[in-house]
Amino acid sequence: MNNTKLQEWERFQKYYTEFPSIELAVDLSRMNVDDAFFASMEPKMQKAFANMAALEKGAIANPDENRMVGHYWLRNPSLAPTPEIRKEIEDTVAGIKQFAAKIHNGEIQGAGGKFKNYLLIGIGGSALGPQFVANALGDPRSDKMKPFFFDNTDPDGMDRVLATIGDELNQTVCIVISKSGGTKETRNGMLVAQTAYEKCGLNFGKHTIAVTMGGSELDKIASEKQWVCRFPMWDWVGGRTSELSAVGLLPAALQGFNIDEILKGACACDDITRNNTTTNNPSALLSLAWFVSGNGKGTKNMVVLPYKDRIELFSKYLQQLVMESLGKKLDLDNIIVSQGITVLGNKGATDQHSYIQQLRDGKNDFFATFIEVLKDQQETALMVEPKVTTGDFLHGFYLGTRQALSESQRESITITINEVSAFTVGTLIALLERSVGLYASLVNINAYHQPGVEAGKKAAGHVIQLQQMILNQLQKNQGKSFNALEIASKITSDEIELIFKICLHLSANPDHKVLINSGPTPAATSFYIN
Repeated sequence: MNNTKLQEWERFQKYYTEFPSIELAVDLSRMNVDDAFFASMEPKMQKAFANMAALEKGAIANPDENRMVGHYWLRNPSLAPTPEIRKEIEDTVAGIKQFAAKIHNGEIQGAGGKFKNYLLIGIGGSALGPQFVANALGDPRSDKMKPFFFDNTDPDGMDRVLATIGDELNQTVCIVISKSGGTKETRNGMLVAQTAYEKCGLNFGKHTIAVTMGGSELDKIASEKQWVCRFPMWDWVGGRTSELSAVGLLPAALQGFNIDEILKGACACDDITRNNTTTNNPSALLSLAWFVSGNGKGTKNMVVLPYKDRIELFSKYLQQLVMESLGKKLDLDNIIVSQGITVLGNKGATDQHSYIQQLRDGKNDFFATFIEVLKDQQETALMVEPKVTTGDFLHGFYLGTRQALSESQRESITITINEVSAFTVGTLIALLERSVGLYASLVNINAYHQPGVEAGKKAAGHVIQLQQMILNQLQKNQGKSFNALEIASKITSDEIELIFKICLHLSANPDHKVLINSGPTPAATSFYIN
């Protein structure tokens, strides 16, 4: 036998671990791990386990915002630190199931009769999680409702969604999701949807549900306008870890998925990933693999390659979960560390015809994370060649790509699940949530705040304020044109480039009646209102 292949087999046996109770396996044999590395990291790993245990018991795990972090309680309310929190979680899940049943049996209807669709309006974790689960578990042959999403403040994107819904708007229930009720993208989507319903002569409130914190602006609107129903969000659940709250469970239940199975998969995975024996804990194994590949500094990108169409959106979901959690300038000691892991990905085998060429032969600046799904489909497969199905080809492409990367000394992890089901979807969510939390402890950062996101929101707010000043200046001087420098001088601003970019956008749209005199350079270009 080829000695290299025998060594690969022996290494595979050593670093491949099955977790039968959660239908999962993790293979680190193609990562640069060894016994010495695991031994050296054991003190840090035990500290991470202790931090995680304290978090689950209700410690302030998000010190910057003085908050508990309680997404693990969502799938096991008995862990909640108070009876009140436990009851809120249990009552919410029961309420979701009861509400979905009333929607499905027609007890709660729209103006056009029984609801056929839902339109989820949210952004970030309020959309990425529900979209991932809708795509992973959805099937037009059996879904009880068809999902649609406003997940951006792009007017053209929202118009396209509304055009697709078409004359079924009166049979479409809206789910507006915003913790504070002040998220601009979600508020904008709500206003666009409300206008569309009213143009059709429909009462928006009688077709809309709110998922928000009690007492928020959205909660007040939903109460005042007598929306169909309200479900809670809590300050101890962050958006990127909210999929197993009402944020994700409500749309999943409406689409007809078994939310008990999703929660059961997550709970079972939590049980396994509380194991303080590192090599018997799949989340610990993943966090250590990330650490070793990037030297504890995130120097390598994570390329996620799910070999299944149903979990194509897992890459996008993980981008927020990993990058928003781990992309931090300061550590817990207020030292500048600039941590993070960049997540990229699409799906296999599609990627083999796009960027696998670079992964194998180009820059070695990544580690791959393959998601292998053993079960191909429910029905008997078509043989496209003698004794070969399309699923056999897909699996062959995964194994071939994995081997090709290995031959070029490219690292890879494989996460194997038996099939895509409600249980395994819950398992994957819990697995990566815990991996992120443990890795954050290993590199001493707060995984549960997002100062960079807040900074982006503030900067966007400043742009809108500047736009108002520009419009006021042009309106006061109708018929007279100004270049960006002149406008900056008039409104006492030094942000000339920003003013030019705002004016360029204003002139490209009819809404504000701004016109452009194009010049050979930005400095020679002027803007005016007739």
